[in-house]
Amino acid sequence: MKRPPMRTLIAAALFILIWLAVAGAAPTTSVAVVLGILMLTVFLFAFEVVGVDVAAVSVLVLLGLISHFGVKFGLAKPLVPMSELFSGFSSNAVISIIAVMIIGAGLDKTGLMGKVAGTILKYAGRTEARIIPAISGTVGFISSFMQNVGAAALFLPVVSRIAARTGLAMSRLLMPMGFCAILGGTITMVGSSPLILLNDLILASNKAIPVEHQMQTWSLFAVTPIGLALLSTGIIYFVVAGRFVLPGKAASEMSSATDAMDYYQQLYGLNYAVYEMFVPAESPVAGKFINDIEGPNRLRCIAIMRGSDDLRMGPARDIEIKPGSVLGILGAQEQVRAFVAANGLALRPELETFAEQLAPTKAGIAEVVIPPGSDLIGKSARDVWMRKVYGISMSALHRGGKTLGLGEGIRDMPLQAGDALVVHTSWDALARLEKNRNFVVVTTEYPHEELRPHKVRAALGFFALTLGLILLTDTRLSLALMTGAIGMILAGVLRIEEAYQAVSWKSVFLLASLIPLGLAVETSGTAAWIAQQTLALLGGTPIWVVQLAIVILATCFTLVMSNVGATVLLVPLAVNIAIGAGANPAVFALTVALATSNSFFLPTHQVNALIMGPAGYRVADFMRAGGIMTVLFITVLMVMLNIVY
Repeated sequence: MKRPPMRTLIAAALFILIWLAVAGAAPTTSVAVVLGILMLTVFLFAFEVVGVDVAAVSVLVLLGLISHFGVKFGLAKPLVPMSELFSGFSSNAVISIIAVMIIGAGLDKTGLMGKVAGTILKYAGRTEARIIPAISGTVGFISSFMQNVGAAALFLPVVSRIAARTGLAMSRLLMPMGFCAILGGTITMVGSSPLILLNDLILASNKAIPVEHQMQTWSLFAVTPIGLALLSTGIIYFVVAGRFVLPGKAASEMSSATDAMDYYQQLYGLNYAVYEMFVPAESPVAGKFINDIEGPNRLRCIAIMRGSDDLRMGPARDIEIKPGSVLGILGAQEQVRAFVAANGLALRPELETFAEQLAPTKAGIAEVVIPPGSDLIGKSARDVWMRKVYGISMSALHRGGKTLGLGEGIRDMPLQAGDALVVHTSWDALARLEKNRNFVVVTTEYPHEELRPHKVRAALGFFALTLGLILLTDTRLSLALMTGAIGMILAGVLRIEEAYQAVSWKSVFLLASLIPLGLAVETSGTAAWIAQQTLALLGGTPIWVVQLAIVILATCFTLVMSNVGATVLLVPLAVNIAIGAGANPAVFALTVALATSNSFFLPTHQVNALIMGPAGYRVADFMRAGGIMTVLFITVLMVMLNIVY
């Protein structure tokens, strides 16, 4: 077993000394024990001695053992009743989080999220000042209804594509996107785990507080004004101050792995890219067939739009190019520019018409080999209508150590066993080729996901049904969300195996295991005692100062432990402090659930950990940009809470 680092051992000793000092002042043995479990939980989360989910389950088991045997050693009553120990796994919060993950996966499976991404590529332009709000605003909106980690992961390839096309460094785009994914989770009560959990914690607290202080649960859009203000602040911050706080690496320093074409450039000497161009009525190209323009110009037409309702991907060579058509062309830059200049075409700086169809999540360059025994041996690409039948456009052929490219007659050459073909294809078509004995697909690192666009109506229908149940009825949140989740499964939007995969079971076990700890903090009197000590320390100060202290405490907790854990630990404390100070306990509970999204100063949040690698961020980058964002978050949160409530 690996020996813990010295700093971990020193920290453990300090935590024990602090607990001994605090436990000595505790009014009862139960409070002292619960304080010890709290200290252990914070230590395990902060120093990651084990995984956070393992730590949470370990604390749950320890809590159960102490509750069972503690009465024999001086405890007046169990810290948690045995009937409540595993109740977290059936709680409203846990079931709601599972359902939200499944619903988000269902919407993504239909391709709906991909279309949103394609729209951004089409309209965002090339400047940082326009791209940042377009990406960040969209991600923020999406994360208000799905897990922010999923929203951020969905947009990672989109940001990569935009960075490659515009020359902007990914490090200047990913941090705004990630931060706004976190901020977007504060727009609705299902946008983040702490907000989903909050109503359950309020109901639990109601069991232990006087009737006159009983709290009402929060509705779905109760936090929307606050969340929109926080998201707007984040977007404005990066638009105004991004040039100063964001790290800016040159595009040339980005990893070549972000563009698969680099591989083919190095291996086969190809320098092809995809271009989009408009065909004016007076162009000589108008009226010709695709076959007429490809060979002589050493190009490959991989897409054509002839009117608003005639889009063809991998079009056959006998398709006529009508005036006003838009062409998607694969070729070397010099050949493409010569073709455009000679024929009076309008070359577009970015993909517009085909932004969705030719996005890197949908199509790209791949490598396939003709195996011995293939039915295609002795036949050319023309003979078998390769584009029309198989959905692949051949751009190079490698045989006998020599590579032939576009314009060198590769489509007329009879194929031989062992021929390596470099092709442009949709990933759906490439997935089908993997099952075809006539090809061996060499490229394996591509999106294999099977989209179901024909299920978009069903997905949107059940999503609308879920929102209707939440907004228009008093249906329990978990039941409303699970209705949408199971509806998507029954309608075939998701298979049951895909639904299981969509759920982050680590988050489920983390949340379910910590809920009983929150109950122990409340029922043992620990929360009330800490609240009394805090009130004594802040005695005579205005209520907003007390509220600010809670916000700062929640912010510090969420930097060293999960936001779920911080919420479970602090909501009972905040409720008791509010009652003692004469404030609204429900608002103080909401303050905690919102403040635990203030996770920008360190890359400890799941979203920040996700974007750290691809952008090459350092901890110092988060401290610089996230430090200011942390202060802005606290300021806006305090102002909006006191305006709205």
